Parts: sequence; C-alpha cells; structure tokens
Amino acid sequence: MNTNADLAAALDGIGPRLQRIRTSRDLTLAEVAALAGTSTSTVSRLESGLRRPSFELLFPLARAYGMSLDDLVGAPEFGDPRVQLRPRQRNGRIVIPLSRNPGGVQAWKVVMPVEQDPGVLRTHDGSEWIYVLSGRIRLIVGKRDLVLGQGEVADLDTRTPHWFGATGGAPAEILSLFDRNGARVHIPDAGDAGDDTPAH
Repeated sequence: MNTNADLAAALDGIGPRLQRIRTSRDLTLAEVAALAGTSTSTVSRLESGLRRPSFELLFPLARAYGMSLDDLVGAPEFGDPRVQLRPRQRNGRIVIPLSRNPGGVQAWKVVMPVEQDPGVLRTHDGSEWIYVLSGRIRLIVGKRDLVLGQGEVADLDTRTPHWFGATGGAPAEILSLFDRNGARVHIPDAGDAGDDTPAH
C-alpha cells in the first residue's frame, strides 16, 4: 500500500467531498457557514480547493453536519480497518495519530493553541523529530530557546529537558515522529546515493 499516495488522494478529494455533502443536504454555503460558525467565503474556498484544509476548519464542519472527521473527509484506512485513528485532546492540544507501530516510530499531527508559559521542562527516553506545518513554535531544549516557522525542522534527544508550544499569536500545526528507543532521524545526503540502500 502506498500510504503517501492514499493521503494525497484523500486531501485532493476533500473539497469535492465537502461540496457533495452540502448539496446532498440541500444547504447553501451561507447556511453551512452559519452552522459551523465560519464565513461563507471559507466554506466556498475549502470546497473549491483554494483553501488548505486544517483541523480548525474541518472540525466545525464535521460538527455542523453531525459527522465524524474521518467520515467528513473520507480518510483512508491503514492496516486493520477495525482500528480507527481518532483525534484526541491532550493538555489542551489536539493530537491526531498517523501511524500504528507499537514499539516503533510513532507519528502524530499536533494542533497547538498559543502557549506563552513553557511551564516545567520534561524529560523521557527517546528522540523526537518535529516539522512545522503551519504557524510558529517556540522550542526549548536544555539551554537553547528557539523559534521555528513553517517548513522548519528540529531533531532532539528527549532525555534533555525540553518543551515546545505555539507562539506568535496564532495556533500552530506540527508533524511529530517519536522513537522511544532513541533512534535519530537520518536524512540522506548526496553521498548516500552511491550505496544500495533506498532512500526514503
């Protein structure tokens, strides 16, 4: 199964799917916007593919239609279809599991509200790789205090005291890969192309 292709197909199909759901219920753009507490232009741009889908935009629509988020977007199923990957709330953040790999690398999408106070830095076994999908995050690792923007990456040893959260006045979305065994993410460089190991 090509997971990346399945995800890309699901994302490309969200706009037309939203439009089909709305028209099947004989609702206007304005009516859906009022039910979801958003603007008519936002609903229109989501349906036409001109607005990038995000959890903050899709969740109110799912609630307005009385549907789960997976059913709203037609999310692909991975592995055992009886096991559903459902968003959950943790410490005020929305955590969306993206993988089923007990004992191995775990992948999540995390939607974070703005958090000004880092609170207590924490430590635990493992390593974590963070990619900022949108917004800006503040990352504290030991004595280092960084701000990362969209498209930037951090790779950290989670045995070092650390904390991260959204900053800059707007929520942030990140992709998190965590390995409790402590393996670090390897990004191939040009020198890796000469061996027989495929780069992923």
